[in-house]
Amino acid sequence: MRLRRLGALFAATLTAFGLTTAGPAHAATPTHYTGQLPDGASWVADVPPAWNGTVILYSHGFGPLVAQNAPDAATGQALLDAGYALVGSSYSGPSWWAVGPAVRDQFASLGELVRRIGEPRRTIAWGTSMGGLVSALEAESGNRRLDGVLTTCGLVAGALNLNDYQLDGEYALSRLLAPAQPVKLVRYASADEANAAGAALTKIVADAQGTAAGRARTALGAALMNTPAWLTGAAPPGPADYAGQEQQQQLALTQFVLGFVLSGRYQIELAAGGNSAANAGVDYRTLLAGSPLARQVRALYRAAGLDLDADLAQLTRHADVKADPGAVATLARTSTANGRLRVPELTIHTIADHLVPVEQENWYAHRVRAAGRESLLRQAFVDAAGHCAFRPSETVAALHALESRIETGHWPDLRPERLNAAAAALGDPGRYLRYTPAPLTGARR
Repeated sequence: MRLRRLGALFAATLTAFGLTTAGPAHAATPTHYTGQLPDGASWVADVPPAWNGTVILYSHGFGPLVAQNAPDAATGQALLDAGYALVGSSYSGPSWWAVGPAVRDQFASLGELVRRIGEPRRTIAWGTSMGGLVSALEAESGNRRLDGVLTTCGLVAGALNLNDYQLDGEYALSRLLAPAQPVKLVRYASADEANAAGAALTKIVADAQGTAAGRARTALGAALMNTPAWLTGAAPPGPADYAGQEQQQQLALTQFVLGFVLSGRYQIELAAGGNSAANAGVDYRTLLAGSPLARQVRALYRAAGLDLDADLAQLTRHADVKADPGAVATLARTSTANGRLRVPELTIHTIADHLVPVEQENWYAHRVRAAGRESLLRQAFVDAAGHCAFRPSETVAALHALESRIETGHWPDLRPERLNAAAAALGDPGRYLRYTPAPLTGARR
């Protein structure tokens, strides 16, 4: 589907969720605004001539600190064509992990736009990936500035859990596949050192694919990292195709995951002022027992003639990474959701996300429930592999469902068939499905 058609079809999904609209705005050149905040962050906004009164406050994901007000140019244009105003900031600071100042910078950017165009009728925060953690934090503090939050592929379990379970998997891969050439996993002095560690571990995993023992141990590391067993193809490998599952995990680890997450740890350490990850005292046998991938790991170990209990005992015995208390405190304060929502939030996630595992949604739902705010949260899941691999129609259908909740005070019908019908009304079938994510392996914060 050509994304520019989305603007002409928004009314169909609004009607499907019980809302009314005056019709899509005619495509025309929006008014473009830019500026700089006192802390150095830049901001950008676009307002269509026939503004519908709604502002989308967009939070971008991990990467260079460049101002962005939509997930991509085509989706942004479709939103503008439908009458939405868009605003977002670059965030500020020395690190790409800029969650600490991000909420402040986002609301400051919204304030700059409001001073130019007046108070909006409605403001919706929309975050992607790391920006999904930002939007979740905005949902906890934005009750006077926001009406609702759409969190897509969000890193909602926070930085502490992220660093811990990634360390678990990296440690297992390094220790079991190449004990004679240990890879430095924390406390990087530079981006180059982190990049070199990522390249080294990637090569170790690639080389291990040639033996049954290497494949079994790769599957163990992947399970500890919550790495899904589906990367390519229209459907995942069969439930008992353990070799096929491991092949998909190995491809993800070697093609992009390991290089990305080890280089990313340097950026998080830079923001936190030290290392927050720890595995000292972790019982890896217990950790694997709670993983939905444990059956696959056991099967591959049996096929390779390896002693899984011995490997898990070795991991437990040699785990000695300790966190820097100051770094833990910083990320607990800046990069962890407390679940105390103040506005409605809808999260959507693909079921096979290799960079932000869907299991993070399980942790987040429990966090929100513990805070007594479960009535404000709904979660929906898309049957697809990839990080933030949504069709535009799927995200727009979710946006309209959230707007219905804001307008009526009640959540609309969010069954997969209803969301898929709303996506289909935009010209591209939805892939929502009934799904309950497993607990997040390695979550201990």
